[in-house]
Amino acid sequence: MLGKFKDNCYIIREAVLVTKEQKFLNALKDIFVGTKVEGESGFINLMRIKSCYFEKSVFPRLMEDINKALEPFPDFREELFDRLYTFFHRYFSESGSIYYRHTPLHERVYEQVYTDDRDVMLFWKTHMLYYVKTDRLFKSMEIEVDSFRFFFDVSSLEHKKNNEKRELVYSFKEIRNDGAIIFNVSYSEKGRKTKLDNIRKEIKNALGLPRYTDQVPGEEVLERAFRIFERQSEVDYFICKDARKFLREQFDLWLYQYVFEPEYKEEGSRGGTIWSEKRIRQLQVLKEIAYKIIDFIAQFEDELVKIWNKPKFVIDSHYIITLDRIAAQEKGLDMLQRLFEHPGMVAQLQEWRSLGMIDNEFKPVDVWEETDLLDQRLSDRYQYLPVDTKYFPDLEILILSLFDQLDQVLDGWLVCSENYQALKTLLPKFHEKVNCIYIDPPYNTESSKIDYVNMYKHSSWMTLLENRLSIAKDYLKNNGIICVAIDDNELLHLRHVLSLYFPEELGIAVVRSNPAGRSTPKGFSLNHEYALFFAKTNAATVGRLERTEAQKARYREEDDKGAFEWVNFRKHGGLRKEAPRMFYPIYVNPSGTWRVPKLEWNEELEEWVVLEPPADDEQVLWPIDENNQQRRWKWTPERLLQSLNEVKVDEDRNGKLAIYIKSRMPEEGITPPTWWDKEEYSATDYKTAAGRPVSFRGRDESGGRVKK
Repeated sequence: MLGKFKDNCYIIREAVLVTKEQKFLNALKDIFVGTKVEGESGFINLMRIKSCYFEKSVFPRLMEDINKALEPFPDFREELFDRLYTFFHRYFSESGSIYYRHTPLHERVYEQVYTDDRDVMLFWKTHMLYYVKTDRLFKSMEIEVDSFRFFFDVSSLEHKKNNEKRELVYSFKEIRNDGAIIFNVSYSEKGRKTKLDNIRKEIKNALGLPRYTDQVPGEEVLERAFRIFERQSEVDYFICKDARKFLREQFDLWLYQYVFEPEYKEEGSRGGTIWSEKRIRQLQVLKEIAYKIIDFIAQFEDELVKIWNKPKFVIDSHYIITLDRIAAQEKGLDMLQRLFEHPGMVAQLQEWRSLGMIDNEFKPVDVWEETDLLDQRLSDRYQYLPVDTKYFPDLEILILSLFDQLDQVLDGWLVCSENYQALKTLLPKFHEKVNCIYIDPPYNTESSKIDYVNMYKHSSWMTLLENRLSIAKDYLKNNGIICVAIDDNELLHLRHVLSLYFPEELGIAVVRSNPAGRSTPKGFSLNHEYALFFAKTNAATVGRLERTEAQKARYREEDDKGAFEWVNFRKHGGLRKEAPRMFYPIYVNPSGTWRVPKLEWNEELEEWVVLEPPADDEQVLWPIDENNQQRRWKWTPERLLQSLNEVKVDEDRNGKLAIYIKSRMPEEGITPPTWWDKEEYSATDYKTAAGRPVSFRGRDESGGRVKK
């Protein structure tokens, strides 16, 4: 009984006691039903099916099995439900997802993270899941602001399909009999926004008022009400990859603790379980019931996994083909004439203009050169204009029929899809056929102004990346390379996740992406991002960059082998201990002659023993720098003596005699540096913004055909 004083009266209320059985069943209902949600989406529909599965199938069968198992010892009922709750509540989330949700230290939750082939392992709480999306679980709710009551109806809200950022739009519906103002809630489409003026006008009219009075909420009140409604919490949706294996492993670990460890000792015992035939049977029942619950959960979760990984149907596809490719086919010129006369050309022209490919004065006839009628050909300026077949649906098949081997001539695919589903669907076609993958994932940085979700929990972000990288690996050839752009916020996590599927780290380039700097709360102004290069196998190699004109100009001299420059024979940065055989004396004289004295290698000391002294006019040169640091020559004595025409004696920058050798310009180019600071790397100056005109004349002459 609970009681309290109010207005000199003692109010007595009946305490509501929740039994351990009800506590567990409520938790079990959460995993199948989750938080009640309203609205429409594919995932919401699956949650409703899951709820129905629990109420009509799981719950009746489970209670029947429990009641039957407890017949020999009904006094075990409370302990059974208490232990089931103790275990299962750790892994139940409000979205119905199964993972390490509740893991305080005293719960002693364990995970096997070691393997035979890796001595360093990466673990995060959601690593065994498929990430689906992050969304707010909006519920219809009533709030009060400055004596106004508002009710927000989300029953028709279509939840987001992916992680795009979408604003909520509010529209006035009606005024309820009790005076509450009801709003319909929807997501913005095509830039639609909430119009406060219209809402206030509709409320005024619904109240039958000739003019605005205090009965009509002001714009500030409406905005406050909208902000309060939008504070509903965000939820991550996951699917467990193997719920049965995960939960059984966790239960077996937990059961061991419960049976054997002192934390679970019974009163009067030294620790652990008091063994008896009855107690053993009770523990067997506990395990049997737990395994049945796990099987019920896994049965539905496995179906979700199948649905999630099932290749998806293409709901729409079109082709983009440049004019020159169409013209090159038999009857291609006739097809171009039909395209230019087609009603869809109006929309095509508008697209070309919006992309900056043509000006407002352009007419279809401008694509032709001024030649005689028997020699009609495309203008060099406009021959690469891309035709999108979506504007010419009745001609699409005829256009495609111009090409004998269409699939072979397609040189690009543009796919509009949630990227995990696209990767799964296209994998059979592109399995181990890709040379290079470049991805630019969310940086998980709050200040980034982008059109998709960019503030994940670190564990959710890592799962999002892991799911996609695990498939991307199978696209790459064995000598292929993946490059991933990122900034400091997730650099550490990204490196570890990449190493799970791409064990060869080729290097990390630092990109000066923001010369002006981006302020951060911690005090630094960030100027850089990173480009991470990884590979599946050690067969992958990093290519070379073409030399600049300034770099080529260094090779000013030339002989019968080609251009070269003279470089110091002493290796820059190389130390004696790295290559002891390349530390030896060279005798030179002022006339420019040189020789290597007789030497003998001492295996024990790992050094050359000099067997003859220098002549009176000879000077001894060792690979020792200005700081008296012992370094090394570039070649061994044997190779030096085999390259007499590649060597000379000259004065160095300090006027001292030194050995120089010819350095030739490698044909393959220069090794890429890890510091990228060119102006065109600046994201603030050169980023592609929506609606910015695309440079057309500088386009690659191979044209462009992209299948969407």
